[in-house]
Amino acid sequence: MTEIADSPHPAVEPRVTVMVVDDHPMWRDAVARDLAAAGFEVVATAGDGPQAVRRAEAARPDVLVLDLNLPGLPGVEVCKRLVCEGSSLRVLVLSASGEHADVLEAVKSGATGYLMKSAGPGELIEAVRRTAAGDPVFTPGLAGLVLGEYRRLAGEAGAAGTSREAGGSNAPALTERETEVLRLVAKGLSYKQIAERLVISHRTVQNHVQNTLGKLQLHNRVELVRYAIEAGLDEG
Repeated sequence: MTEIADSPHPAVEPRVTVMVVDDHPMWRDAVARDLAAAGFEVVATAGDGPQAVRRAEAARPDVLVLDLNLPGLPGVEVCKRLVCEGSSLRVLVLSASGEHADVLEAVKSGATGYLMKSAGPGELIEAVRRTAAGDPVFTPGLAGLVLGEYRRLAGEAGAAGTSREAGGSNAPALTERETEVLRLVAKGLSYKQIAERLVISHRTVQNHVQNTLGKLQLHNRVELVRYAIEAGLDEG
């Protein structure tokens, strides 16, 4: 793959470990080969849901590239079982389905991103890199869908009198920079875009996000985005 060899991105150091789950052997093997050629360490593969859970628990990959349509156990259930409190696993769904219901269900189950199988090898490689870094990655058009759903849920919470409680007196105190980063997260910007906007390093953005997650007792960026929207930070 010439696009991998010519890529401006260096091999990941330390190597990111990846597991690929898909019930089509040829597709699964092709994805695994592309990721290995790009510098990732493919530690396991699986062809059905129960096998995916067992092997992921044993191999403990950094990133799980997961199809939704799996025999034995649906992909969303695999995601729910593996992405639990205290888990550092990040899930990138790679699916043939672009149905809005599938996208939202995957994100609610704990997936970090959602990529269509129509994506090229270069897009997949970059998506895995970004997923490993904690960035939400979506096929163009789907990110807006997810943010729209968060806003809808936040609006329902507001109608029930619970919206924006994040800005209440009991909310943990965030620094000015943490609040600034959180506001940009709520607007759907990637870590790279936030770093460029604030003229800071990608690592500094990650550190601010991790500190904020700890202060707010949240587990992942999906929860963080919803928190920020409920606090009205996406409107600033």
